Amino acid sequence: MKVAAEGCNLLLFITSYLLLISGLGVHSLSYDHSATTKCLAEPRRAQYGGGIIVNPGFDHNIEGWTAFGNGAIKEVMSNGGNRFIVAHNRTQPLDSFSQKVQLKKGMLYTFSAWLQVSEGSDTVSVMFKTKRNEMVRGGQVIAKHGCWTLLKGGIAANFSSPVEILFESKNSAEEIWADNISLQPFTKKQWRSLQDASIERVRKRRVRFQITHVNETALKGAKVITRPIKLNFPFGCGMNHYILTNEDYQSWFVSRFKFTTFTNEMKWYSTEKKQGEENYTIADAMLKFTQENDISVRGHNIFWDDPKYQPDWVRTLSPADLTKAAAKRMKSVVSRYKGELIAWDVMNENLHFHFYEDKFGENASAVAYATAYELDPEPKLFLNEFNTIEYSGDEASNPAKYIKKLKEILSFPGVSGMSAAIGLQGHFASGQPNLAYMRSGLDLLATTGLPIWLTEASVDPQPSQAEYLEEVLREAYSHPAVEGIIMFSGPAQAGFNATTLADETFKNTAAGDVVDKLIQEWGTGPNIATADSRGIVDISLHHGDYDVTVTHPLIHSPITLNLSVKKDFSLETIHVKMHA
Repeated sequence: MKVAAEGCNLLLFITSYLLLISGLGVHSLSYDHSATTKCLAEPRRAQYGGGIIVNPGFDHNIEGWTAFGNGAIKEVMSNGGNRFIVAHNRTQPLDSFSQKVQLKKGMLYTFSAWLQVSEGSDTVSVMFKTKRNEMVRGGQVIAKHGCWTLLKGGIAANFSSPVEILFESKNSAEEIWADNISLQPFTKKQWRSLQDASIERVRKRRVRFQITHVNETALKGAKVITRPIKLNFPFGCGMNHYILTNEDYQSWFVSRFKFTTFTNEMKWYSTEKKQGEENYTIADAMLKFTQENDISVRGHNIFWDDPKYQPDWVRTLSPADLTKAAAKRMKSVVSRYKGELIAWDVMNENLHFHFYEDKFGENASAVAYATAYELDPEPKLFLNEFNTIEYSGDEASNPAKYIKKLKEILSFPGVSGMSAAIGLQGHFASGQPNLAYMRSGLDLLATTGLPIWLTEASVDPQPSQAEYLEEVLREAYSHPAVEGIIMFSGPAQAGFNATTLADETFKNTAAGDVVDKLIQEWGTGPNIATADSRGIVDISLHHGDYDVTVTHPLIHSPITLNLSVKKDFSLETIHVKMHA
């Protein structure tokens, strides 16, 4: 059912939008993280009241909407009195309904719509047609008949131009139904403000100290120094075999990171180049180095579904011999590192490639997860994939299809109790990152309730690489559902030539400066604060464990204590009494 008082709503929308485009009201606009992958009997409200979409809920028939292509459009009312739009008599995938809107360069636009098809199920995409007739996909959903499903996506405008919003369903025999459509613009300043607010809310807690003399007199000017021992958010970097022989690389890495993934050294093609000749020497040595330096390791990977990345000898095996070889590989690598890894990428790039399903059947991936879980039940077991959040044009691995595949694996016997996790590689190509699409994808994936990691974050070389790298990392860190970030980057001496953080002399690149800035900003450095006239110090600290030192110019003996700041930490005053 629609909300009444349309005139008031329209006035409110116009006022809000004028404030928005003029750069005012930056701190008043909130972001709507709400999402669902359930198919509902009735659509939920339009996010942001529809944003800049005219007639988003079809309260005024189909005003503002036109037919695109060869089909026809009409308004339909459900038995419950809900109005929605229908594209019918379709003959081509893009035959649908459309509306023109004006995009402004540099703005981020979040999109949402509730969709249904007239029979069965089909993937429906939102498309943005530019004045050059380019079609930019902004998001996809698997729509069904008989219930409404949320499509959530977005577009980053790298141009100022009118665009036409329309929809695609490749099964042109089906009707497309839509309701409560929204397109909400955000300036970069607003987006950053929302990120900062989210970081403050989900990554930090405020801690209050009251510093007094033993006689309860407030000690104005007392210094509270907090030094992190261990932060709770894993922010790490990929590592390769050069770490074993390059002391400069060792120093560079150890001074920055406590989490890593070996880029190639645990992969099957590295540990068994010839059939029957397993060699874990390099991986073992790297693991020893990380353990000596208190660095946690993600296992990468047990299997890689891309046919071209199988060991050469594997591709020629008969089905029977491949079954034996794969079973041996699984048992060998998982058992060898049992209890020493925090995670495994069990099946790498399983949405784009199907080497093992083609050989063993449709449950091949699920069997691999069940077996890995049986061999070592402790690590988080990831489905690791690319282009789920970084590129809206990749239809193979969009959030809807990722969740569908994940549900298939989790419904398989033998995985009950398994610590499953979502692995998003995060390899961003040239051009401005589509943070609106990235965030909407994270919102949808968060509905699973599973931990989400960016597992291989990188940005391709380009003039704005450092700026875009910061945008991607900050976006991930600010999202409430993301629980870890590993970059696939490093120094030039170790062969990292895509996202290079240090040159041949280990001098920071611009991207390296960004990473060091974020490491400092996200809580690894000491924090020094001074007590006010009441002897009170308020500090916002990232989740983690801290050594705390309290000093005062007139008191010779400092006070030291330990502090653990957790997600559920509530603001309580920590009383510190100092002796002269």
